Amino acid sequence: MITVNNVGLRYGDRKLFEDVNIKFTPGNCYGLIGANGAGKSTFLKILSGEIEPQSGNVSLTPGERLTVLKQNHFEYEDVEVIKVVIMGHSRLYQIMEEKDAIYMKADFTDEDGMKAAELEGEFAELNGWEADSEASILLKGLGIGEDLHNKKMADLDGGQKVKVLLAQALFGKPDVLLLDEPTNHLDIKAIQWLEEFLINFENTVIVVSHDRHFLNKVCTHIADLDYSKIQIYVGNYDFWYESSQLATKMAQDANRKKEEKIKELQAFIARFSANASKSKQATSRKKLLDKISLDDIRPSSRRYPYVNFGIEREIGNDLLRVEGLTKTIDGVKVLDNISFIMNKDDKIALVGKNELAKTTLFKILMGEMEPDSGSFKWGVTTSQAYFPKDNSEYFEGSDLTLVDWLRQFSPKDDSESFLRGFLGRMLFSGDEVLKKASVLSGGEKVRCMLSKMMLSGSNILLLDEPTNHLDLESITALNNGLINYKGSLIFSSHDHQFVETIANRIFEITPSGLVDKQMTYDEYIENQEIQQQVASMY
Repeated sequence: MITVNNVGLRYGDRKLFEDVNIKFTPGNCYGLIGANGAGKSTFLKILSGEIEPQSGNVSLTPGERLTVLKQNHFEYEDVEVIKVVIMGHSRLYQIMEEKDAIYMKADFTDEDGMKAAELEGEFAELNGWEADSEASILLKGLGIGEDLHNKKMADLDGGQKVKVLLAQALFGKPDVLLLDEPTNHLDIKAIQWLEEFLINFENTVIVVSHDRHFLNKVCTHIADLDYSKIQIYVGNYDFWYESSQLATKMAQDANRKKEEKIKELQAFIARFSANASKSKQATSRKKLLDKISLDDIRPSSRRYPYVNFGIEREIGNDLLRVEGLTKTIDGVKVLDNISFIMNKDDKIALVGKNELAKTTLFKILMGEMEPDSGSFKWGVTTSQAYFPKDNSEYFEGSDLTLVDWLRQFSPKDDSESFLRGFLGRMLFSGDEVLKKASVLSGGEKVRCMLSKMMLSGSNILLLDEPTNHLDLESITALNNGLINYKGSLIFSSHDHQFVETIANRIFEITPSGLVDKQMTYDEYIENQEIQQQVASMY
């Protein structure tokens, strides 16, 4: 168990935490959520001891071991992969190194023998004889094949290094596991494996993630960082989100009879209990949910941007025809004879490993890049709005304020009051609208680009990784906005829930061509026949 007592931390005039008092107990997985910049990663560093709080303290039950997902992917370049994983249990690895050093001695003494015997005893107690096999199982589960286990870390690519560091954190059954964005750079199979690992993990997990599907699958509790405090709630992310919305609604209608509120609460809890994910974790979660009272449901101070893509012109049946698009970049063929017809009401998700292929297709369709061969044609009733993965050209060197920046894209109404109101709905309030566009954060730039798209009234949207840089609130708002969008769209995203709830057609661009399936994302990844077909095309 890890206990936080009266923890406080301030940077200059900015207060991150004040009088934080919580306990993280075994058998639970806590999703630490909060707006961008609220201090989630900093709080994990306080828990791990990397940062000292200015007041209060953090204590770990004596004898327990805490591990952290490390972020420096180049820390172990000269070390073998299997050894890097075992380093996750520092005492076990230290014993292994000491044993090897003793046995390598040319002049082995009686004293060395006694020391070696001591180390062997502790080695056995720490399950050292199973270390190699456990490390190997973790690596294989995350998609690192045996052929790489004895390679140096320098021989691995960036995505593989991320997986090795994750295996390192998981190794040796730690008592407390701290994970900061563990699904970043993981493929879908590795994420699914990690979900099952954490669902069955019997100790304490505290995780920060922008992946709502992941939080929903693994979390028994949500730790909400808000107003410099942390409040613990039973349930996963969706339960926290829906319950906070329900509490806000109840607070706005305070005159309703309490009996009616209780009935609404009971129905809400029953729905979430019935839909809890399959696992032994689901059973404990249901028991906890059943104990919730009306007073446990509280409004959140979170602000959600207003994302609503209207269309100015009704779309016809002729949307987009693509024939034989081929493109080679730096000697590598990223698109090979790609052909498809986009239909009315299509919401197409581009999925799969090749990020460059997805971005290349977007750029060709928007006229920013010429194909080597092939053609495409937009229907005469269509109008397109584009969200590029790299939006820097729209902001770099701009001396315009946010109001003037947005005015460029609002020909119908460029009045100050309209633009300020529009920006306010996108969470730019007061003097924030007078900031220079060039100094915006990544998330603020994304919200500006979404504002630009909303003003266009386009009936076809193309979005290349729009969830990058956004906090959970903005992702949720964008997700809901695209679910309700009346036009058609092509998009890419690594957010599982985003893709699953929006897409009705799945494209995967492989080296051998396009896989095109009219189905949801979950149906696509769970269909073994399709997955075998896709695997054979790489």
